[in-house]
Amino acid sequence: MVAAFLVFRLRSVLGKRTGNERPPTDPYAGRDDAAPARAEAPEAHDDGTVVSLPDRTPQSDIPDGTPATEGLKSIQAADSAFSVTEFVEGVRMAFEMIVTSFANGDRETLRPLLSDEVYENFAGAIVERETRSETMEMTLVGIREAEVLEASMDGRVAFVTTKIVSEQIEVVRDAAGEPVSGDPTKVTTVTDIWTFARNTRSRNPNWTLVATEAPN
Repeated sequence: MVAAFLVFRLRSVLGKRTGNERPPTDPYAGRDDAAPARAEAPEAHDDGTVVSLPDRTPQSDIPDGTPATEGLKSIQAADSAFSVTEFVEGVRMAFEMIVTSFANGDRETLRPLLSDEVYENFAGAIVERETRSETMEMTLVGIREAEVLEASMDGRVAFVTTKIVSEQIEVVRDAAGEPVSGDPTKVTTVTDIWTFARNTRSRNPNWTLVATEAPN
């Protein structure tokens, strides 16, 4: 997986924006492999009656009939603790952490969340902004949608591509505090396509952002 390079500062990092005039109204982590749940023995009452206990085997939450279904099944086969629901919830938390850290120029928080190539792109955009003595203000109004588009295994490494649709208020200001891009009064809809990866044999439960791209 090769991370997509930035085309234009924030736009290439965060995705494609479409105007939306409405007023503003650890991250993503898989879990370490766990041993399959053992079936519990039926419970016997004093009178000899045997009552079967409910099946506590974890149920798969992989959706059927989607382009990602088979890939997600492969990931779950490699990591029995993998949950699509938990992964998507983690993506939402990771997204907020990453875009906020990027806006604040917080490289320390960004570093462990990103692959080397993606980090270089994000850090490069931050350096360019600092060189021009610009600051960025970003408010994440909310995440409207987060869904899995594709999933696959490459050896032991799992890859999951997600679409994230969010609403943001963004403005970049110069050294004098004057806006040079963005609008502090306008909510903008942003669509991102992000790919996360994780070695399913690793003891580290965290997923890493390995690629970003704007939708076609």
